[in-house]
Amino acid sequence: MRALYIESAERAAVRIVEVPRPAAGQVLIDVEYVGICGSDLHYFYEGANGEFEVREPLIPGHELSGRVAEDPSGTFEAGQPVTVHPARFGRQQAEYPDDPHLWPGGSYLGSASTWPHTQGAAAQQLLVESGMVVPLPESLPVRRAALAEPLAVALHGASRAGDLTGRTVLVSGAGPIGLLALVAARAGGAAAVHVSDVLPGPLERALRMGADETINVAEQPVPVSSYDVVLECSGAAQAISAALTAARPAGTVVQVGMVPSQARPVSLAPYISKELTLLGTFRFKDEIHRAVEVLASDDSVEALLTHEFSIDEADAAFAAARDAQSSGKVLLRL
Repeated sequence: MRALYIESAERAAVRIVEVPRPAAGQVLIDVEYVGICGSDLHYFYEGANGEFEVREPLIPGHELSGRVAEDPSGTFEAGQPVTVHPARFGRQQAEYPDDPHLWPGGSYLGSASTWPHTQGAAAQQLLVESGMVVPLPESLPVRRAALAEPLAVALHGASRAGDLTGRTVLVSGAGPIGLLALVAARAGGAAAVHVSDVLPGPLERALRMGADETINVAEQPVPVSSYDVVLECSGAAQAISAALTAARPAGTVVQVGMVPSQARPVSLAPYISKELTLLGTFRFKDEIHRAVEVLASDDSVEALLTHEFSIDEADAAFAAARDAQSSGKVLLRL
């Protein structure tokens, strides 16, 4: 089979590798689509994602959809459309037994955080444990299902704020996760969802995906003390400060966007004076099942799927995904 490997910064190659064979409790997936994530961009352009350096050729990709090729246990039928929960959880912790995504010692598809690296989904076939496989309903196109993993991230982030029914929500940052946070907030019953960004392209996609209002913060500031909940999805220090300003007194800010492991200047004065709740969020638990349900019923997410490339066009695919103005979610077609 053919697989895409990131070998080092700005070096990727397609290799022919042996097809894996499933044992009991494993399922072989014929991969059809893989979404390019921010971590994939870091691996490709920098040869590292934060402190996790590419030390051996790495197959990227943890956002995927495809069909079952082989299941020795017979749980899934050959040809059945599926997506995959990309985590293998670590050691259960007595202090937080219901948060498996936070347990130490786990792994994630397409990640250099482990050694050997955990190879990802950008290959024609992928071998996973049976419990990682999530079947798709007939109403969900396999291509759209590649959004299940990032939507699960957004759903988990939105859930950290509690019940969104009837609440006003600001999504800060209209990249792929931000636009899926918009979807998550709408699915959670928010009364109004506004989206802010510095670029007109992402904001146009936000309107197509159901935003009630967009705010170009390059031209105007976000309203002060106006939102029950702010889902901050950019990770930019200036945007975090603006999120704290935008939240109403006793409101909630959820930091969804990843930030560097370095000191950054953020104004905490509104956090103190308004007694805000500031929450972190990391990946997700089991929200991928809810993500599949939402994707099956919400056609607006198609506006997020802007580009599609073969794995032979990986350089062009990474370049497109890096261009936030013109691209939403970029897919690799296997």
